[in-house]
Parts: sequence; structure tokens; C-alpha cells
Amino acid sequence: MKNGPQPRHGDHYELRKKISMNDRKLPIGIQSFEKLIVNHNLYVDKTEYIYRLVQTNVPYFLSRPRRFGKSLLLSTIKAYWEGRRELFEGLRIEALENNNPDAWLDYPVFYLDFNRADFSEKGVLEAIIEVQLGEWEKEYGETPKEAPLGARFGLLLKAAAEKTGRKCVVLVDEYDKPLLETMNSLELIEHNKAVFKGFFSALKVRMRVSGLFLLPV
Repeated sequence: MKNGPQPRHGDHYELRKKISMNDRKLPIGIQSFEKLIVNHNLYVDKTEYIYRLVQTNVPYFLSRPRRFGKSLLLSTIKAYWEGRRELFEGLRIEALENNNPDAWLDYPVFYLDFNRADFSEKGVLEAIIEVQLGEWEKEYGETPKEAPLGARFGLLLKAAAEKTGRKCVVLVDEYDKPLLETMNSLELIEHNKAVFKGFFSALKVRMRVSGLFLLPV
């Protein structure tokens, strides 16, 4: 969910029009779509493909080479589902959504980024998930701490859907990092697989989820 005052519709677009292509900097190392737009970096418009993705309402596993812009793509999808129309002004998706009365609504977005830690020790994955659950609980209410991680996640999805009246969107970046970093330890990789299985079991209740996007490292 977007927080704080938002730029007026048209502000970013009007500023971008005044900056020539030659004066725009390459977005080297930038993984945030909002930062890219606000800084007026060079952006190759791929939002038509995002439009196609979000219209299907099915889970997606997006696999591309490393350093190929996966995290930026997920950030762009996040901004779309949060209704950040001001960031998409002048881009193809704005025209495609022009006659859609349901476009640019603010959906509850659950963004999971597993590029936060070194997962070579047992318990790190659970700790990262616990921190993320705590952040979501600040917005959607407390869940029983004694409950399994997957059950708590399911309760938060339910609470968010009831609070907003809209289905949730789940975005997972570098989901496979806790597995890749433990490949040399059969015990640890099996442990992390079991944690993931339990945690993501909440997504089986599809009536609460509108979009699911998984990105590997």
C-alpha cells in the first residue's frame, strides 16, 4: 500500500518531457522503478508486457539471466498494483488502461525480497520471514506468534483482503537464494525447503490472491 503524499497527476510526465533523451542518465544499478522515474533516468518502455501479465490473473515464474533487470521489473509491477499512476504517465500501459474503470486501484501488495541475508546458517530464513511478517502486521494487525509462519501469512492475506475489499498481490524476489546458498549442506537445504513449503502453503487459498509473481536470483 502506498504511504504519504503522492505527486500530482502529470508532475513526473511534464518534467520528463522537458528533459531530452541525451540528457538522461542510464539507470545503472537502479532496481527501484519509482527512483528511476523520479530521477528521470533513461527507461525503455516495457509496460505493455506488464499489462499483459497482470490481466491474466495466474501465477507467474519469471526466469531471466542475472543482472537482466528482474528486480526492476518486479518493482514496476509493484508500483502498478499500488495504483501509482503518476509514475506511468506517458508510458504504454497508461494508454492501455485508459478506458478501464478498475485501473490504478491500490491493492494490498505483499513484497518479499530474499536478497537480505546470508542463508548459510540454520534459522536465518525463518528470521527473515519473521521480520517481514512483523512489517505487514503493523498495517493489517497482529497474528498469533505461536502459529506456524504459513498460518500467520494466511491470516495476514485474509486481513488485508477484508480491510481493503480487494484481493492481495504477492511478489517474491530471489526466492531461490536461501536454496542456492545451502546446496552444499543437504540438511540445511532440506530444512529451508520445508520452511518454504509451510510458508507458501498460504497461497493455496487463491481466492485471496489476485497476482503472484516469483523471481529467481
